[in-house]
Amino acid sequence: MHVLADYTLGDALLTVLWIFGFIIFFWLLIAVFGDIFRSHDLSGVGKALWSILIILMPFIGIFVYLIVRGGKMHERAIQQQQAANAAFTSYVQQAAGTSASVADELQKLAALRDQGVITATEFDAQKAKILV
Repeated sequence: MHVLADYTLGDALLTVLWIFGFIIFFWLLIAVFGDIFRSHDLSGVGKALWSILIILMPFIGIFVYLIVRGGKMHERAIQQQQAANAAFTSYVQQAAGTSASVADELQKLAALRDQGVITATEFDAQKAKILV
């Protein structure tokens, strides 16, 4: 009973803050590792070096990664989500037997090209497939 009497409200709040910090640390760790291995503009050596840095010095590695490459993390996540959404929409249309018109497909491809998701070469190749 004496141990509980020494555990004050301040100690309880400090414990909650430590737990919260611990959860945030693991969330950042998972988010950064996910971004490292999802990134197409990073070579295999670069991925290995970032991984080693984060494993050896987790706090410094995460903060350096967020400073150096954090600005583009949301753009890569948005591009991946758009690609997944386009694949899902295409699958649903094929499964339902209702495909979009040629004009709609070309408009979607042009929007992807304008957003920088696909290159002009990829646009021309997809356009040729649609028009055939």
